[in-house]
Parts: sequence; C-alpha cells; structure tokens
Amino acid sequence: MSRYENRVQLALALVIGLLLLANLFTLTLVALTPQTRAARAPVLLTVFVITLIVSVPCVVLLPRWLLRPYRQLLGEAERAPVAARPEGARDETEFVLETFQAVVAQLRAQQRELEILSARASARAASAEQFSERIIASVPSGLVAFDAQGRATVVNTPARALLEVDGEAEGQPVERLLRATPELAELVAHCLQTGELYRREEVTTTGMDGRVRRLGTTVAPIDPRPGAGARGALCLLTDITEVAQLREALALKRNLESLGEMSAGLAHEFKNSLATLQGYTQLLQKLELDERGQTAAAALLQEVRSLTELVTGFLNFARPQPLTLSDVSLAELLADCATELQSFFAARHVALDTNGDLPRVRADERMLRQALLNLLRNAAEAVEEAPSERRVSVRGADTVDASGHAWAVIEIEDNGAGIAPADLQRIFIPFFTTKSKGHGVGLALAHRVIAEHGGTLTATNAPTGGALFTIRLPLQD
Repeated sequence: MSRYENRVQLALALVIGLLLLANLFTLTLVALTPQTRAARAPVLLTVFVITLIVSVPCVVLLPRWLLRPYRQLLGEAERAPVAARPEGARDETEFVLETFQAVVAQLRAQQRELEILSARASARAASAEQFSERIIASVPSGLVAFDAQGRATVVNTPARALLEVDGEAEGQPVERLLRATPELAELVAHCLQTGELYRREEVTTTGMDGRVRRLGTTVAPIDPRPGAGARGALCLLTDITEVAQLREALALKRNLESLGEMSAGLAHEFKNSLATLQGYTQLLQKLELDERGQTAAAALLQEVRSLTELVTGFLNFARPQPLTLSDVSLAELLADCATELQSFFAARHVALDTNGDLPRVRADERMLRQALLNLLRNAAEAVEEAPSERRVSVRGADTVDASGHAWAVIEIEDNGAGIAPADLQRIFIPFFTTKSKGHGVGLALAHRVIAEHGGTLTATNAPTGGALFTIRLPLQD
C-alpha cells in the first residue's frame, strides 16, 4: 500500500508547489516592475525568503496530515475479515471500495443466515409452546400454575370445571381463584413462601349449588430457592368425592360388621330378659292396684316395649338376612310408603311431594321398603320445628356415570334446619342420634340395606338449608 500513499503525496505536493510557484512568480513580476523595484526590493525579498521557508515544511507535512484519515481507512480495509480479497485493483481507492463492498456483501449473507436461523428458532418455539398447550389440555386432572406473585398463569379445562371458573382465569390472584377452596389457597400461598412440597392432600370445595366436594391435590414449588420461597407453584387437582365416600362407606361397613358380631349375642340376651320383664309387667297390671300403681305399671310396660323395639331393630341390623331379589317398581314402592306414613305426616302437618322418573330395580322389596320408611320418617321428624311451611320432597331420576353404569337416583329433601357439619360423618353410625326421642338405628339400618343392594346412601345439606339424602341403586343392563 506504500505505493498508493506515495502517489497521493506526490500529487498533493505538486499542487502545493505549483501554487507556491505561482505566488513567487507574482512577487517576482511585482519586484521587477521599474516603479517598485527600488522602493520595494528589500520587502519583497524578505517576503520571498519567508514564503520559501514556510513552503518547504508545508510541502512535507501537509500531505501527511491530509492523508492520515485516508491511511486509517486503508488500514481498516486491509484488516477487514473478507473471505476473498479483491485482486488487480489499480489504486488504493478501488481497493478500499472493493474491500468494503465485499464486507457489506458478507454482512448481508450473514444477515440472511441469521434471519433463517431466527425463523427456525421461532418455529421451534411455537411448536414447543403448542405441544405444551396440548399436553396441558390432555391432562385428565386439573392443573393450575401460579407465578411468584400468586397469580394464575395456566388453568386447564378440568381445573376450570372443578373450580367452577367462568370467564378469564389467567392473571387472577390465588385468593380470588380459589375462594371456594380456602384450604387449597393456604397450601399454595405457603408453598410460594417456603418452597414446601405438599403431596396427596385432601381439601373440600363448595360449589355454586352448595354441594361439598372433596379434592385430592398436590402442590409443588417451581424452582424453589433456599430461604427465598419459589418462583411459582404447580397445583394438580382430582375430584375424589366418590372415592372418599366409598372409602368411608367401606370403613363404616367394617366397623358395623365388627360391632354387629360383638353385640348380637348380648342383644339376644337382653331381648330374652326384656320378654320376661314384659310378662311380669303385664301380670302386675292384672293385680288390684291403686291409680298410682296402675300408672306406674303402664309406664313400665311402655318402657319395656320401647326397649324391646330397640333391641329388635339392633338384632335386625346386626344379623342381616339374605336378600330376596325381585323386580320392584320404585314409583309403586314410594306410593305405598306415602300411604303408610300418611297419618304420620298429617299429625306433624308435613306435606310430601313426589316427582321425577322412578324406574324399576332389582331389590328386596321388604328391606328396601323398610329403608325408605326410615328415611321418610326421619325427614318428617326433621321439619317438626320448622316455623314455615313443612315439606318433604322426593325426586327420582336415572343416570349413567363415567364408567357407563346406569343408576337409579332417589333424593329425599326436607326444609328443616339441616345437619351440623360435624354430624354428617356420624349419622349412619348405630345409636348416634341428635333427637330427644329416637334410638339412632333407623338411618344405620337404611344405610346397610342400600349398601347390600350394591348402592350408596349419602347425606348432605341442600342449598336451601335442609337435609338431603341421596340413594343410588344399580339398574339392570
């Protein structure tokens, strides 16, 4: 590149030299003029010498100063990372121009490659996001993800159904999204604060219809940091209401079987003793007693009969008889029960309504009748103290569950005060009762009869406030 620099310096030096020569020529002409030669000669000579002294360094330094940026540009062109350098350039200008054109072409090629790579990366990211969305949508359990601030970022369809979420769920805080499940909201908040993992927890949620359901949940932290909580939380939800009910029913059945085996013998001995006591009481009534004695004997006989009825009911519960199955019309059976209890309901001023579809089932008519009578009688007694209209409603329907099994459903609802939450899990235990008059055997016997038919009997509080008993009996395929 030195040859290119020398050419430019020589050209600039020639230009400056020509300018200086022209200046000197002008001075010489002025100096040789006769009118000014004698008077101006010393001054002109001095100017000539000074001009000559100044011109020589300028001729040497000015081109180097003028060419400094150009030399820097030329050096950058020489160091440019060009794959193929231009050959056969006539001078440095062409070399610089061709070099930077090559650099620009190379940068454009790299830009096109980057655009292709960026498009591929965007396509992969979009595909991965769609795949993740499909995975989340395909999860049969409810899935809810929260960020570090406790706001929902992902809520899949099963979770919306379990939590009964309408409208936009993403972005809602945990307290608002899980307002019907406060226990779960506490678990999520604690997980975000501490990073603790909760496995197979059970929580309860109250639906818009007032029904209480049980949910199995696992709350896992996302990227937990020691002492700093988690960056988010992942919550898995499963409806285990039926599983919990079956588990409780199985535990209750086992407990009742043990209780029955242990108490049946003792109850039989009590019944024998009560029969003897009843005979002596009846004999006592035949004696000549005063009015007080007759009253006492009548009260004693009444208590003996009550105890005998209690022991008989317990023996029927403790020693169940084998089922005698037949084709039973639930509509006709409920009509017979309503007729039998007509005077019982009328005495308590309670109205009985029956509606809905009541199909036919395979059942032991005598035992199923006894179970329905106990449930209807219990409902009428529950509304005795109701200040408003006293009513017991019976609704029938048939349904098919997720497994494809058909069921007959009977709902018996009253408008009484309902059942205390603490008593809901105990009302089917023998001898448990909240009534001043009662033995606590009727509901336990009804529960056992329905269970022996392969069905279920559950108790909840209706949205209107009264108690709601639901019977599910299997239908023939």
